[in-house]
Amino acid sequence: MSVLEVALDPSTVIVAVDPGKAFNRVWISNGSGLLADPMSLSVSREGIAQLELALNKHGPDDPVIAIEATGSLHRPWVAELERRHPGSVRLFAPSETKSARTQLGSGRFKTDDRDCAALTYMARQGGGRRYGQESPVEGLRAAVRHRRGLVADRKVAQQRLHDQLNVLCPGLSAPAGHGRSLPVETPTGLAVLACAAAFAGRPPQLRSLMCRAPGRLTTSTAQYWLQRWRGCLPPPDDADQRAHRLARDLDRYRRLRTDIDALEVEVVALLAETDGQILTTLPGVASVRAAAFAVMALSESAQSR
Repeated sequence: MSVLEVALDPSTVIVAVDPGKAFNRVWISNGSGLLADPMSLSVSREGIAQLELALNKHGPDDPVIAIEATGSLHRPWVAELERRHPGSVRLFAPSETKSARTQLGSGRFKTDDRDCAALTYMARQGGGRRYGQESPVEGLRAAVRHRRGLVADRKVAQQRLHDQLNVLCPGLSAPAGHGRSLPVETPTGLAVLACAAAFAGRPPQLRSLMCRAPGRLTTSTAQYWLQRWRGCLPPPDDADQRAHRLARDLDRYRRLRTDIDALEVEVVALLAETDGQILTTLPGVASVRAAAFAVMALSESAQSR
């Protein structure tokens, strides 16, 4: 992503926007100073309309719009302002805004107006990234951020499934360090959970266990878990109700896994559309998953040639 380095003409109108949850702080200025009093505008259509009305008073030329890219707060206004003024939006990272505040002598004191002053200062020097350059990466970040939330939900769901299984079949899935544990995300774990829900915690037959496995489950592995299952204490008195709850949670867990798989395919496609991205800087992507995304994206690009 290139950075604009040509200083703007003093007559250029600069709009500095510090995003907020309900209101955005806005400065409108040129080389001579502020053209209007600082404004706090609603993030809704009304705020955009008020900004357009203020801009119309200062000539037909398109302004340069400097916006701090803060989480997801800036996105609605960025998209709408880019639609109304193509090529005018410049994005700045919060770290860049802080650095500019420091240069202006207010690095340790953050206010909306000081942020707007810093954005104006950087935009006047020709800094910032165009929205068109950031758009593919923003889509990639949004998909990865959503995947991170689903992965967190998956971890909670796995813990809940383990807890329910241990109540229905005491001691079947031993905790780490206390025997062979049952990984619920594997075909073996999913088959055991499905049988526990279907038979209310009672040990199934070998055929019932193996036919419920969504992947590879060897006969020796199935026999090991059945032997261990038969050595467990009997299910509790409310086993039928618990089994119904387990079945519903298991269905939610399967759909969650499907969503995560679909998002990973989407991330690979979005990654192929970008010029390049340091994957480990994306939210929730560790080095192993980053390598997997990169390999899949490279294989797709090689097939398309």
